Amino acid sequence: MHIKPYLQRINYDGPLEPGIQTLSALQETHLLTVPFENLDISLGREIKLDEAALYHKIVERRRGGFCYELNGLFASLLRTLGFKVTMLSAGVAHAEGGFGPEFDHLTLLVQLTDTWLVDVGFGESFHRPLLFEEAVEQVQDERAYRLVRDGSYWTLEQRNADHAWEAQYHFTLQPHQLSDYTSRCRYHQTSPESSFTQRRVCTRMTRQGRITLSDMRLIITEQEQREERLLADEQEYRAALREHFNISL
Repeated sequence: MHIKPYLQRINYDGPLEPGIQTLSALQETHLLTVPFENLDISLGREIKLDEAALYHKIVERRRGGFCYELNGLFASLLRTLGFKVTMLSAGVAHAEGGFGPEFDHLTLLVQLTDTWLVDVGFGESFHRPLLFEEAVEQVQDERAYRLVRDGSYWTLEQRNADHAWEAQYHFTLQPHQLSDYTSRCRYHQTSPESSFTQRRVCTRMTRQGRITLSDMRLIITEQEQREERLLADEQEYRAALREHFNISL
């Protein structure tokens, strides 16, 4: 882990002392600069959960990744800076109810004076760390989040536009290491049932909203105003990748 190039990659030049201000700033700048994307899967390029490979891809090649890659490498950065970080296994909520299996998502718990949930690999979700306390409503910009406990499981919930709470994912506090996610990472690269093999996605947060490439659709949201257009061909798709994400495949 080389700290300086990683910080340059996420355009961060703030304080580095372990604390909630540093943690919040690192998470937010990471989300603004490093996209959530699965482009290597559509290209048939194997994703290996190896720290050196992830560093080369995200920092040196200035690419993004999905949860195992983004949170896996971010955990390493935080540890190098002196944060106490635990990798957690999460099951992602299904639209029809219930949750996916263990290791479907990798999220992070960071222990400071208080404990915080941290995530730079779940697409459009919370921008700053969430205080790890049960049933406390935490507002971030136009959204609100809370953590609900059921036995050994904790569920991250987000309040939607209708003011109803929707589950995002659930998890236990059992600590894991990056290699524990290998099997599920392989599934998401190869199974036709995985959403990651069914469509290409590249998305990142902006100061005003979000910009997303979902297959051939370019979606730009600024201050709750959504603009969407269909790209004409692969050439225009790759031009949009370069323009909005600085990615050349």
